[in-house]
Amino acid sequence: MQLIAFGVNHQTAPLAIREQVAFPAEHLRPALRNLVEHTPVREAAIISTCNRTEVYCSTPEPLQVKRWLAQYHSLSTDRLDPFLYEFPSEQAVSHAFRVASGLDSMVIGEAQILGQMKQAVREAEEAGTLGTVLHKLFQHTFSVAKEVRTRTDIGASSVSLAAAAVRVAERIYPDLAEQSMLFVGAGEMIELCATHFCARKPRAVTFANRTTERAAELAQRFSARAVALPDLPEHVAQHDIIVTCTASPLPILGKGLIERALRARRHRPILIVDLAVPRDVEPEVGNLGDVFLYTVDDLGRIVQEGVDNRLSAVTQAEAIITEGVNDFMQWLQTRKSVPTIRALRDHAERLRRHELERAAKALARGDDPAAVLEALSHGITNKFLHAPTAALHEADAEERDRLVVLLSRLYSFPREE
Repeated sequence: MQLIAFGVNHQTAPLAIREQVAFPAEHLRPALRNLVEHTPVREAAIISTCNRTEVYCSTPEPLQVKRWLAQYHSLSTDRLDPFLYEFPSEQAVSHAFRVASGLDSMVIGEAQILGQMKQAVREAEEAGTLGTVLHKLFQHTFSVAKEVRTRTDIGASSVSLAAAAVRVAERIYPDLAEQSMLFVGAGEMIELCATHFCARKPRAVTFANRTTERAAELAQRFSARAVALPDLPEHVAQHDIIVTCTASPLPILGKGLIERALRARRHRPILIVDLAVPRDVEPEVGNLGDVFLYTVDDLGRIVQEGVDNRLSAVTQAEAIITEGVNDFMQWLQTRKSVPTIRALRDHAERLRRHELERAAKALARGDDPAAVLEALSHGITNKFLHAPTAALHEADAEERDRLVVLLSRLYSFPREE
């Protein structure tokens, strides 16, 4: 079995590809079960965010797993392969550490990915696909990420996508206090965006979500109103800024809907920030003259303007990660000796039971217990020492010297003896 990590991210694949291989949260467990049932995978975990979809698994056939990812999403391998990266063994460990530490994020040092990875691990546990190796890998991953954030300034003054969305809005609208806001969705990203925007005290705020109870919770927190998602078309025209991030597999804001809203607004401009992957907004909406449409990739380019003050911490973080990788690989190497250790113990147990049975029969015959114990101890000792003794007698001179060194180490006695 080989530990591998592969997938696509914001550096290797455009949004149009990433959204095709994304896994909605409710699909993760069925997908994991499907993966282990239809491929030679012993254990697996899937991380799927707006910036990446990655599979971590233990398998002897990495190619089959990559084919599975394409087939699961009804894509040809030729379509997906140019955007895929693959990390075997030690490189997979390093990649996991870098992702969790925020070094592989669109925004260097962002902390949200760590929570997303922990959720992915919980999903794998619930699906029954998180085995010994991946469990150890991710526990080590979270420990290294914590150390990176504790010992370095990698997350200091970080610029989030939410902050970048506010920056975009302030470029278009001089005073956000005069604008009305519509948030579509009720997840962590929407909550974060609402926190940033509501600090500017917009004129009105509305939350729309499939689960109206969750929308109502956010509305109460931010002194806003809540509407049901099916009623969204009636409310779009009333808002100047729309921020959307749902788990919908299909767009919920189409070109026709936005065109009707623009007519109702008499072509007053609308800013739409689409943070969802797959996208919530049809790409054609960006071609409308009175719409400013920003996707997660657009915001990613903006946040790069604020990463320079964190780059000095990257070198220190990489050193921590390298140390962590070495520790994990050492643990992984020790697992290779597990079958040998198990076989050695099984062999010793068989010898012990054989001698114990002989002793029990002798006691049953009425033999002297002291003599039986003496014979038992001699028998066990002779059986245990027979194999190494025979190996020494049968070896040639060169091999005998190597055996002497190994036996001296195994039994901790001076070679002169």
